[in-house]
Amino acid sequence: MLEAMAKADVGDDVYGEDPTVNRLQEKCAALFGKEAALFVVSGSMGNLVSLLSHCQRGDEIIVGKCNHIFQWEQGGAASLGGIHTQTIDNAKDGMLPLDQIEAAIRFDDQHCPVSRLVCLENTQDGRVLSVEYMNSVGALCRKNNLLMHVDGARIFNAATALNIDVKILVDAADSLQMCFSKGLSAPVGSIVTGSKDFIKKAHRARKLVGGGMRQAGVLAAACIVALDTMVERLHEDHENARLLADGLKNICEIDVEPVHSNMVFFKLKTGDVSALSKTLKENGLLANTIDRYRMRMVTHYGIEKKDVERAIDIINKALRHTAKV
Repeated sequence: MLEAMAKADVGDDVYGEDPTVNRLQEKCAALFGKEAALFVVSGSMGNLVSLLSHCQRGDEIIVGKCNHIFQWEQGGAASLGGIHTQTIDNAKDGMLPLDQIEAAIRFDDQHCPVSRLVCLENTQDGRVLSVEYMNSVGALCRKNNLLMHVDGARIFNAATALNIDVKILVDAADSLQMCFSKGLSAPVGSIVTGSKDFIKKAHRARKLVGGGMRQAGVLAAACIVALDTMVERLHEDHENARLLADGLKNICEIDVEPVHSNMVFFKLKTGDVSALSKTLKENGLLANTIDRYRMRMVTHYGIEKKDVERAIDIINKALRHTAKV
């Protein structure tokens, strides 16, 4: 990736003149079966740009309470777009129940915001949404004259877990955001794809939120390498995640959630994880605490079987240490 960045052919992407960015955008549009694509800085920007392009101020989106757009993006839809959010509970498998989506759709009334967009996330906390489910939501949206956006930060992990072409998985989506800096291991960047008209609007929205870049080909070059070399190895991350989960299940103090892709979530059977997190860090193991009781670990490029085994050993010893404190 560093070599590709150093040798990248560049231009001014604000004017659409960066050949490497243009090549990446064309490549992604073809990969996802959409008309056009737009390179953006991050997944959060990609989601925000998509919402700003689909919705007017006062419109409403329907999104899961656990989804990234609602939980982890500072309410950008509302604070920057004036877009109202209707949340529903995610099921245990990460999906939004079809009957609850339909029940959340507003009827035509001057007192209510206008339902405009349904937002899905795949994978959702590492859980994979099936192609049948994605198509069902798409059909529900068309029936009710709504659009469908997919936060597909890790959509290639979902496609890998399902062993299908990613194009098939996102066929029903009107727009998609995908991160190069997650499982594909590029240093920076995400892509937004959709119709030509949608991408024209997204291009304006990207400029509005400060996402216009000049010689962005130095970043896009790494993303092209990521697409060409990192997708085929994602199954290794999934295998390592299952290995990690299996090892944690043997530690009696821990409850481990089912693993669908490259994320492992666990909690302690008693107490919170704050003391454990601190002890792990002191012993060279970093793990995100989701809240007081839940912790997340993610396998990725550079993590090998021996690293997983070492992590399990560190956690086991850390739990024994915290029990004595």
